[in-house]
Amino acid sequence: MTKYYFIGIKGSGMSALALILHDLGEDVSGSDIAQYTFTQKPLEAAHIPIYPFDPANLKKDFIIIRGNAFRDDNPEIQQAKKMGLKMYRYNEFLGEFMKPYTSIGISGTHGKTSTTGLLSHTLSGVAKTSYLIGDGTGKGVPGARFFVYEADEYERHFVSYHPDYTVITNIDYDHPDYYKDINDVVSAFQQEADQTKKAIFAWGDDPHVHELHTDVPIYFYGLKDTDDFQAVNVQRTTKGSSFDVLFHKQPIGHYAVSLFGEHSILNSLAVVGVAHLEKMDSAKVAQELVSFKGVKRRFAETDYGTTKVIDDYAHHPNEIRATLDAARQKFPDRKIVAVFQPHTYTRTKALMPGFVKSLSQADAVYIFPIFGSVRESHGNVSSADLAAKIPQGATVLENGDTTPLLKEKGNVLVFMGAGDIQKYEKVFTDTLQAEK
Repeated sequence: MTKYYFIGIKGSGMSALALILHDLGEDVSGSDIAQYTFTQKPLEAAHIPIYPFDPANLKKDFIIIRGNAFRDDNPEIQQAKKMGLKMYRYNEFLGEFMKPYTSIGISGTHGKTSTTGLLSHTLSGVAKTSYLIGDGTGKGVPGARFFVYEADEYERHFVSYHPDYTVITNIDYDHPDYYKDINDVVSAFQQEADQTKKAIFAWGDDPHVHELHTDVPIYFYGLKDTDDFQAVNVQRTTKGSSFDVLFHKQPIGHYAVSLFGEHSILNSLAVVGVAHLEKMDSAKVAQELVSFKGVKRRFAETDYGTTKVIDDYAHHPNEIRATLDAARQKFPDRKIVAVFQPHTYTRTKALMPGFVKSLSQADAVYIFPIFGSVRESHGNVSSADLAAKIPQGATVLENGDTTPLLKEKGNVLVFMGAGDIQKYEKVFTDTLQAEK
């Protein structure tokens, strides 16, 4: 049994990896901040010890896995170096870990977590599959054939991996604190494509995936006749979506998902494509697809009397558009209210026109102040700047005050953001519950 110690064990990828190693019988522990995070619940359920940061935690037989957010000045990292302990960055370790499996990396600027969850769920029902999802979910299955993982493009982390298959849901400009422009982003995906061993599945409508040059085949999926995997006879209802799939114009099966929005159909096509190339029974794949219920913080619904609250991680204009599209599909006759917390000043400024356009899809818009980051605590843009550009008008919720939202009782409120918007969401829903 190997003893693994995670520096930053509550990170979404780190906690998922810790759970995988624990499932595989390894001795796992780690350290992190004291503040509660949603990722610690499964760690605690697995009885994985979580300590406060302290160099004294380290033992001579530990193998260290350090979170990508932690720099060399972290006291535990300094102590590990002093003790001469074997140490990996998270993405380096993952690159080594996946080598024995048929590995499938899910990448893309948007839709990674949802697609990773959908593929993990579907393959698990057909063959032994270990998986790592970016919402903190991880499962290690002894003797697994497949390893499905979320491949993050931030700081080019995914170039540590050499998967058998890569799914690219889209290539868009994001993380302006790291990437110079869209060409810089494309170059990162090009490197990922170069390192893929068997095949790539990519959304056919994305112009940037067509710029990639690869030695392995690229299978495009989508709704058009030019796509290799094409969804036809699409039916979108308040219960979900159903469609037939053609591969090179030949029917391979009928599928349905209990999910909403066009992006859910596209994500499903990527899953069907992988399963088809791996010669899986299409009827079994269809059976597993329809039973998938979603991943954490992706269109998570809760009812408070007549008020519907949806929690979603959307923090880029295209993600907001997809989330509001899903809400319209499921609740076509109800007022859709967008409650948004912009995430980082650089992203808000760089993508301002996109935010205006996507938020304009909602019937009413409320915006919290911008959530900064460790790297940028201020900037020369504000939520008021964004609100002023929304055609139907928008209300800025200053100082975390959620009382203006109470006039939207009985409607569908979609809380979106990658910062700490759940804190304000809880204040609002606590008020709703107190009024019952």
